[in-house]
Formats: sequence, structure tokens, C-alpha cells
Amino acid sequence: MADPKGFLTHGREVARTRPVDERVKDWKEVYVPGSLLPIISKQAGRCMDCGIPFCHNGCPLGNLIPEWNDYAYREDWSGASERLHATNNFPEFTGRLCPAPCEAACVLGINQPAVTIKNVEVTIIDKAWETGDVTPQPPERLSGKTVAVIGSGPAGLAAAQQLTRAGHTVAVYERADRIGGLLRYGIPEFKMEKRHINRRIEQMRAEGTKFRTGVEVGRDLDAAKLRKRYDAVVIAAGSTTARDLPVPGRELTGIHQAMEYLPLANKVQEGDFVAPPISAEGKHVVVIGGGDTGADCVGTAHRQGAASVTQLEIMPRPSEERPGHQPWPTFPMTYKVTSAHEEGGERVYAVSTTHFEGDEDGNVQFLHLVEVEFKDGTFEQKPGTERKIPAQLVTLAMGFTGIDRENGLVEQFGLELDARGNVARDAEFQTNVPGVFVAGDAGRGQSLIVWAIAEGRSAARGVDRHLTGASSLPAPIGPTDRALTV
Repeated sequence: MADPKGFLTHGREVARTRPVDERVKDWKEVYVPGSLLPIISKQAGRCMDCGIPFCHNGCPLGNLIPEWNDYAYREDWSGASERLHATNNFPEFTGRLCPAPCEAACVLGINQPAVTIKNVEVTIIDKAWETGDVTPQPPERLSGKTVAVIGSGPAGLAAAQQLTRAGHTVAVYERADRIGGLLRYGIPEFKMEKRHINRRIEQMRAEGTKFRTGVEVGRDLDAAKLRKRYDAVVIAAGSTTARDLPVPGRELTGIHQAMEYLPLANKVQEGDFVAPPISAEGKHVVVIGGGDTGADCVGTAHRQGAASVTQLEIMPRPSEERPGHQPWPTFPMTYKVTSAHEEGGERVYAVSTTHFEGDEDGNVQFLHLVEVEFKDGTFEQKPGTERKIPAQLVTLAMGFTGIDRENGLVEQFGLELDARGNVARDAEFQTNVPGVFVAGDAGRGQSLIVWAIAEGRSAARGVDRHLTGASSLPAPIGPTDRALTV
């Protein structure tokens, strides 16, 4: 273990954020650069010599958390990086974006603030990049087998990297103009600067992975032809069908899905636009949906100069303490204040949108809502609680319902879907079509980045076994194991 008395002598410290009035003027990451390194050794030292490290199970990747905590405590950054990469291809992504179910499962967290696992993780990987410990790992020999990966989000990238390192020739197909999927265009720059994606892509290119951007399988390239061209296919196209809000006035100008709004802001940072085609500048903004995507819309609207920002959530406000029906080590649904929420705006809970009101030109101007309560499995409106709020830009961040069914990919492959509308697969992550596998949100449904990477790694093992009869890649997680789904 690290410091035997660390959890007794040191309290929890987390990364410091830049002042709100400073950070809303730019798109850089919100944390103070270099603020973690001076404190991280002590924080890693808070990791106890647990009889059973429940953090392993809390993490879908099975990260070896006590081991790299020990290395970090001793400031052996090379050793820490090796242990971190043993289970996670992209710790700089999870260290910035994962909600840290590992910390919810931390044994210390039973009666004290949990170990700052996420902050230790991101410090280790940032140090590894700084010192040159992250290098390409090309295969020693090629298998002669070819694999196509559809989608370049975290699941697709993890599968591609594992399969390339196993010796297969891998090509990643991405319908957008840049690699990264939702990491690139769904996650705002202030949460993760895209340089972190870019250097991983360069590492993967050096290892031998090929990338094909601007190609949508099902539209630009027939899925049947792709299947004939490659020995195996991994579908990691995500869950991209956004849940809509079919209420009167939905057709008004100024109402957009979050994934129509957020990518345009990111494209400004990429240099594609001087100003975003959809902007919150000077507008009263309403974000419908209380999750992380909604928070991303809130932070983006702040940086674009919104006149006001209101976030609506149909569920009641969660408690600030772990609820009794969500005991340790499960991931609790508690009240969370993200960096975007620290920057301002109003959060309104237990309300439902009834309709939108527009001006004579067809532009949205107001949102009408009503308070609701959950009874007998349905939301019931409270009479007399109707009101309207100004809304000149509305973003819908209510989640996703499954893989894209309009581009022909599902039909052209002949894929079967499960009861939840996701691509069905077996324990090896193989679909009903031999040689075609699925990983990430396309097979699991909307989930976490850490699950996407875990599934990509697991699908890669399934593909490797299918192509060669055996695999030395890490053992997979079970595709139906949803016990730790957040």
C-alpha cells in the first residue's frame, strides 16, 4: 500500500478550478494547470490497504487502482503509467470525463470522503505524456487479417487500438470530418481540450491503425461491400438517435437537439467557423434535460454570452447525501454541481414542458411549463402551477434512444436488435451476423465513456478469437452485466 496512515492524516483535496469570471471568457479546460501535482502524492497515499478493493468492481475497466495509487504516492510515474495502461487505453479521457463510479465504491468512502481516484488518474497520464512514457506499441508481426471499425468514439478507438496491437490490419471509418466521435464534437473544449484526442490518434497511426473520415457506412459505403472487404467488422457507431419533445410549438425556429448545438461550438474551436451558426449570445437559453449533456449546453451558453440560462429537469432534485436505497458501493444519484453550474444559471426540478410560444416570424420566445410529481409510474401535473419563462434558444438534452436506423447500416448488415432497441450480441460481442461485432452504446445503449472503452477492449478480444481461434488480449466483461451501469 501507499501511506499506511494517509487516510488518517490527510483530507480529500481535488483539482482547483480557475475563477469563473476568467474561464467563461475562453474555452480552455476549467482546471488550474499544474495544480494537482503538488498534492497528488498525499492524495494517492490516502488509498487504504483494503482487504477487498471494491474500486476494482466499481470501475467497468477493472482498473488496478490501489497499484497505481501506490506508484503515484512514491512518485514513480513510469510505473504508475504502466499499471494504468494495463486496463485503460485512454486514461486522459476517463480522468477528465468519467463520473468516477470507482470513487463511489471506494472503501474509505463508507464513512469518509473517498480517495480522489479520478484526479490521481489524470495526473499520472498527463505526467506520462510529459515525460515521454506514452509511445507507439506496434505489433511484432502481422496476422494477415483485416478489421473494419465503424465509429471513432471511445469504444471504436479502444477496439481499434487493441486489434492493431494484436497484429491485425485495422481501418476506422468515421462519418464526421474528424476522428473522435462524441469526444470530438459532443464534449466541449472546456471539459477536454481536443489536443488529448489528437496525440492519441497520432500514437495509433504510428502503431498502424488507418483512419477514414467523411465516410458513413450505410450511406456512402454499402455495409455488405464493407463486410466482403474485411475479415471482421466492429460496429461502434454509438447511440445517436436523440429523444425528441413532441409538444406544440416544437417546429419553431430556435429549438435544437443538443447534438445540433454542441458540435457547432466545437467546430469554432477547430477553426471551421468564426462564429457558431447556432449561438446563445444575448439570448434567454433554456436547456431541457438535467444530465451531463445538459450541463455541457449550460457551460457552452455561458461562454457564448447568454442573457440567462435555465436548465429544466423532470425528476425531483436529488439529495446531497447518498440515499438509503442506494447503499455503498453502488453509484448514488446525488445532487451534482458541475463546473458549468458553478458559472451561473438556474436549475429547475420536477417540471415538464407543455408547449412553446413563438413570435410572428416563427421564432421561439417562451417555454410553458408545469410542475409534476411522480405517482404510480407516471408523471402527474400539479394544477395551478403552470407558468412560462423566456426562451429564445432551447436545447433538448434528454438522452438517446438507440443506434441510427435511418442511414441503412442496420438493414444492410441484417442486424437483429434487442428488446431495448440496441444491436443484439452474444457473450463474445458478436451479432447475429458472423464476423460482425458490436461495442459501446450501439450495443449497450447510452452509457458512460468508461463503459465504452471497456466494451471496445472486450469486443476486440472477441474479434481476435474469431480470427485466430485464441486471444491474448484481456478477458472481456459480460455484455449483459449491467449491475454497475450508471
